[in-house]
Amino acid sequence: MPFLFFDPTMILLIPAIILAGYAQMKVKSTFNKYLEVRAKIGKSGAQVARELLDQNGLSHINVTRADGKLSDHYDPKNEVLKLSPEVYGGSSLASLGVAAHETGHAIQDKVGYAPLRFRHSLFPVASFGSQAGPILAVLGFLFHAGFLINVGIIVFTAAVLFQIVTLPVEFNASSRALKLLRQNNYLNSQETKGAKKVLNAAALTYVASAVVAIGHLIRLLVLSRMMDD
Repeated sequence: MPFLFFDPTMILLIPAIILAGYAQMKVKSTFNKYLEVRAKIGKSGAQVARELLDQNGLSHINVTRADGKLSDHYDPKNEVLKLSPEVYGGSSLASLGVAAHETGHAIQDKVGYAPLRFRHSLFPVASFGSQAGPILAVLGFLFHAGFLINVGIIVFTAAVLFQIVTLPVEFNASSRALKLLRQNNYLNSQETKGAKKVLNAAALTYVASAVVAIGHLIRLLVLSRMMDD
């Protein structure tokens, strides 16, 4: 099994790794750029999120400060919207855009947005598959155990599907965010363009994650075929 010592399939991951690196640099640079551009309305991300939640019948959801940069997320289990310090207290285009995006996730949860529900149902097996799948596949390659390889590929496929389903969830949340910001006059048309650039850059990181996951799955399938041959 020479591919265990020299794995030519690693080349399949190079484009995905390059895209992932670019996406990370893009989101950081874009976020930092528009973090310096203050929205004319002068409200903080926490204030905007609170008002948007209340307007959409989600007054029971708390808005709290999270630790770390770009750590913003909506926690449906505990019904809390957590914003990073820059977003929570900031009044920049980046702050308002990200706060509205996370609010968009809360609204998705309320209306039963199908892709979000599907992603939630996938999470347990996807979490297991992302960790255990490659390990099981490698053990199968080492011990020439086809059953382990197949199980590893199957459970890892759930992790890949989770990454793919994440895309419409994130795109939809961003679309909702921009619409909410514009319709409620938090941002004017020019400011909305800046917020959109921030959210588009963030979306690219999810695209990159999906491409990396797909690349790993293809690599496992190719390795499995190589061993059979």
